[in-house]
Amino acid sequence: MCGIAGFALKGGFEADSAEREARAMADAIIHRGPDGLGAWVDGAAGIAMSHRRLSIIDLSSTGAQPMHSDSNRYVISFNGEIYNHNQLRTELSGEGIRWRGTSDTESFLAAVEVWGIERALKKAIGMFAFALWDKKTEELTLARDRMGEKPLYYGNNSHYFFFGSELKALKAHPRFEGVEDIDTLPLFLRHGYIPSPYSIYKGIKKLLPGTYLTIPLSSVQQIESVPIVHYWSLEGTVKHGQSNLFSGTEEEATQELEDLLCKVVKNQSAADVPIGAFLSGGIDSSTVVALMQAQSSTPVKTFTIGFREKGYNEAEHAKAVAKYLGTDHTELYLSPEEAQGVIPQLPALYDEPFADSSQIPTSLISNLTRQHVKVSLSGDGGDELFGGYNRYAWTRKIWNKMKWLPLSARKLIGRIIASQPESRWNSLYHIVSAALPQTLRLRQAGVKIHKLGEIIQEQSPDLIYRSLVSQWKSPCEIIPGSKENETFLTKELGGISESDIEQRMMFLDGLTYLPDDLLVKVDRAAMGTSLETRIPFLDHRVVELAWRLPLEMKIKSGVGKKPIRKILENHLPRELFDRPKMGFAIPVGDWLRGSLRDWAEDLLSEKQLGDSNVFDVSKIRRVWARHLTEGSGLAYQLWTVLIYQSWREANRQ
Repeated sequence: MCGIAGFALKGGFEADSAEREARAMADAIIHRGPDGLGAWVDGAAGIAMSHRRLSIIDLSSTGAQPMHSDSNRYVISFNGEIYNHNQLRTELSGEGIRWRGTSDTESFLAAVEVWGIERALKKAIGMFAFALWDKKTEELTLARDRMGEKPLYYGNNSHYFFFGSELKALKAHPRFEGVEDIDTLPLFLRHGYIPSPYSIYKGIKKLLPGTYLTIPLSSVQQIESVPIVHYWSLEGTVKHGQSNLFSGTEEEATQELEDLLCKVVKNQSAADVPIGAFLSGGIDSSTVVALMQAQSSTPVKTFTIGFREKGYNEAEHAKAVAKYLGTDHTELYLSPEEAQGVIPQLPALYDEPFADSSQIPTSLISNLTRQHVKVSLSGDGGDELFGGYNRYAWTRKIWNKMKWLPLSARKLIGRIIASQPESRWNSLYHIVSAALPQTLRLRQAGVKIHKLGEIIQEQSPDLIYRSLVSQWKSPCEIIPGSKENETFLTKELGGISESDIEQRMMFLDGLTYLPDDLLVKVDRAAMGTSLETRIPFLDHRVVELAWRLPLEMKIKSGVGKKPIRKILENHLPRELFDRPKMGFAIPVGDWLRGSLRDWAEDLLSEKQLGDSNVFDVSKIRRVWARHLTEGSGLAYQLWTVLIYQSWREANRQ
């Protein structure tokens, strides 16, 4: 796991100054790789590459980058891990490669030299983003792993072509001009993140997962005309999986999945440095830890962050799981003040506006974990693949019940629900919740009831999904003069019919929420502390198997992750994990009305909002007033505005 950066210029440049600039770009992301710095420049060709190293495999100098291929034709700056690199070496054994070390980067570079870029990518199993320069053809290839675990930005700016793991690397170049793209803000306000391929800056994009881009230096200023190649796609995987459904029994499917996960966890547990795992006590992280511990002769190091606020703490569950499995467990309970102390760091940590508030506990647990290990496995991805979110099952139930009602009647009901503040719904729910079964009990009931009032007014399951993942339903209304760019949610997509509601939502989450929210959150939070994270559920073979399973093998009686639950039952008593899903939320609404009120009031003041020259000030102020007086479910809408305002303030200085 590392950080990469570089630039190209048609016509070439002076090599010494270019090397200094490339090194400065790499130093801007030193947190991604504090163990080493490297740079390579060809001034005549007009290409400069740099690298910050976090040494995980082959800690010697033979793993240093940028790295040249055996024939010296290729130069690579690589971020990530190739888990099957030893297998690649075995396959390449008859090709006369002269191995210098044992790093996975060297293995992959040899695969490119022998097989070409596309075949090497298809054979590689891992998480990565890299830049590869071909000296013979004078072409630069940028590539990203299948599910988007590792980031890669690129684009034209001030006649230069830039690329890097994070925007701060690009901004470190003296010629980079960061001009804000106002048309990305409606997308940010809707989702709480800026979806790929867009970024906050004009001319700079995020490379899509599962793709590569080969750019002749002669075309570096016409990047829009260079085709992006999909060597793997989630849409293709979904189509193939749904056309070739698993034909065996549920027991056989569960066994095949467990066998594969055991293999993946074993491969991802390989490192030349200490390794551990995040443990929330939920199903996914508990499964990863259970499989790690089952294959380890020593206690696995596990880590949990706890909060004292009732309803937001899973640490007690994680502790029980760790005790049963016999892990070496570390937990840290945090006060609201300690958690809120992360907020000033967010603009620098995430580079562009990013408003998933669980970034705060994710940053804290990463910092805790890095004090003990250098690599941590994570349980992310299980929900999107195996139907773990409550909204999958609930949307089907709600749509089946409401689709027969006239739209006018649904809109009336929705307005009635919205007319009552979140606090009142919380009070009413508290009265009846004791009589409900565990599977129907809700956390943040008022917020979810308000969301119900919104979605029953929608005209189709796809629009319900869009409403569910939207913080602001009509963001352009509060950003005068803006337009909302096209995303996967507004395109025609194949693979899953809209009537197949649960699978369709899982598919859309896999295209959008997973790579652009969850994986960004984990990558920046972990790498901000120089911690490598690995995600077994996102091995592409697990993804492909998951999409071959019929829906009834994933969700039953409204409860998702059926095969994962069955696997976990082989390692843990059911009572240790069979409970309502909590997630990794924090009490944003309470904080904004309490200890964060002065901070929020300053950023949402008429002066600050007016200075940004972006928002309809009166509309934002009305939402803020409603939140303070009614306790309405508007905290996450306000959080997006606050995050943008704090990002803008930090980048203005």
